Amino acid sequence: MREFRKDKLHVKVCADRAELGRVAGADAADAIRAALRAASEARVIFAAAPSQNETLAALVAAPNLDWSRVVAFHMDEYVGLPIGSTARFSYYLKKHCFELVPLKDVYYIDEERNDDLPTILERYENLLQAAPIDVVVMGIGENGHVAFNDPPVADFNDPKPIKVVELDDACRTQQVHDGCFPNFEATPERAVTLTVPTLASVKRQICAVPGKLKAEAVRKTLLDPISHACPATILRTVPNATLYLDEESFSLSANFDWEWI
Repeated sequence: MREFRKDKLHVKVCADRAELGRVAGADAADAIRAALRAASEARVIFAAAPSQNETLAALVAAPNLDWSRVVAFHMDEYVGLPIGSTARFSYYLKKHCFELVPLKDVYYIDEERNDDLPTILERYENLLQAAPIDVVVMGIGENGHVAFNDPPVADFNDPKPIKVVELDDACRTQQVHDGCFPNFEATPERAVTLTVPTLASVKRQICAVPGKLKAEAVRKTLLDPISHACPATILRTVPNATLYLDEESFSLSANFDWEWI
């Protein structure tokens, strides 16, 4: 593994996807343990995507982590999919984490309630603002999004912690690449997402980004101006964020003259 910094962002480049998962999962576990040493519980946001498979597997298997004091939050969710759909992000999180460890509490976005969107947003906003969030385990999208904050809707000064967004074509195409939907037409057009300031304000960001399909987004994240044109560039302004890459996702950035640690 090699390491460098870009602005405030700590970057770890791993040999392959498996090593990336082990390193990111171990760091996420350390961050949660640190939060538990400082308080009675740790509040953690989780992303749902195949890019997180290895990281979540390592985190779930981490030793000496008191999950009974961990409160889990759901980062984003499609609008319009029926409760129980296997394409919902809540389903992914249950299968890869939430049903595998004895969490203190799990807060889903619209799980088994079918409330209207204003009610969903108000309830989740109150939950998020009840206390600071300690850790977020996340990725970035092929279009550089964080959560479902695609370039057309990302707002680095968003006044709300959670909102409804229209998904752009690149984002919907990624959901097909991820195997979540059979084709573009089947992919939902709207989602509920935590906003950029919500993610940036978390005490510790663990951002796992493997694979060649993310190489261009990684290049923009590291080298483009910090702006909503590539929402993930916000990570370069965050003091405790780490970006975990493998050689494939780093491939378009590898020739830059990085100052390796």
